[in-house]
Amino acid sequence: MDRVAYLVRRLLLVIPTFIGITLICFTLTRFLPGGPVEMRLMQMRGMAAQGGAGESAGSATSANVSEEYKKELEKQFGFDRPFVVQYWDWLVNKRMGMNLESYAFRNKTAWQLIKSRIPISLWFGLASFLLTYMICIPLGIAKALRHRQAFDAASSVIVFIAYAIPSFALAMSLKMLFCGTVEGLWDIFPLGGIASDNVYGEALGTWAIFKDRAWHMALPIACYVAGGFAMLTLLMKNSLLDQISADYVRTVIAKGATRKRAIWCHAFRNALIPVATGLGGMIGLIFVGSIIIETIFEIPGMGRLSWDALIGRDYSVFLALLALTASFQLVGNIISDILYMIIDPRIDFSKK
Repeated sequence: MDRVAYLVRRLLLVIPTFIGITLICFTLTRFLPGGPVEMRLMQMRGMAAQGGAGESAGSATSANVSEEYKKELEKQFGFDRPFVVQYWDWLVNKRMGMNLESYAFRNKTAWQLIKSRIPISLWFGLASFLLTYMICIPLGIAKALRHRQAFDAASSVIVFIAYAIPSFALAMSLKMLFCGTVEGLWDIFPLGGIASDNVYGEALGTWAIFKDRAWHMALPIACYVAGGFAMLTLLMKNSLLDQISADYVRTVIAKGATRKRAIWCHAFRNALIPVATGLGGMIGLIFVGSIIIETIFEIPGMGRLSWDALIGRDYSVFLALLALTASFQLVGNIISDILYMIIDPRIDFSKK
């Protein structure tokens, strides 16, 4: 019952946390300069200035456009209503802004734009997530079991090099080396995108389409994996080393169990606890994507959409993305708590 009560409290805490995140960002978009009203007024002033070029009334026309249409634009975007009403309408009536029309893309709602990008981000996010855990956890275990040996030293060099290289530098380097952008180097992978031209229009089988997608995803996923490669590997190694040196492992060995059994049947499960607690953040990254990697490899994913929305002051799309990302992140934290309880049933939640 303590576990159920703890999970209920954590689920109830999600609601004020989500409201706090979205309310702060919603407030910033309403009070920071350069919003959609100001952007539209700048366009109108430019049009008025061009139309009145060479006329003495050109500056007056520009000013009149600003004064005449400002209140009308505020009403059009709903900025003339009280702030609390605006936030409630965005949160409830507009479904966290998903039903709002994009400021930059006319006749398209925020959800329509996001829906078209989610499958792409899921492809890259899930593939990088699975590869990261499939590589880093076994590597961390191997480094812990061969601590201070040649394998540990050699793998540490690779791990720290991967950690030291920024993601944008790695992406640019891989693109120059393997995409034929520099004469004399390899031209193995495509410059960008997620599929070859007309690949879905041709009579190709499922396996051929999969290979084409994997061919385009190889370098971006390598950059994704390198980003969290070192941290997760070292976390797994250090966690397992701490458990191996704990008193309960020595007690198990003293009672007649082999070292191998003590490690795999006792220490390994407890060593997974820190890895499980970081799972929530990884789940959020699956859906968000990476702005830098998506921009360099021309991937139309969620990260690039959020960057374009922020630069273009398309706050309707940006806030919808923020709400979606925050929801995934909070759900990921709940999943981390559930995994924590599954891995270590001894945890007492009665005082939490």
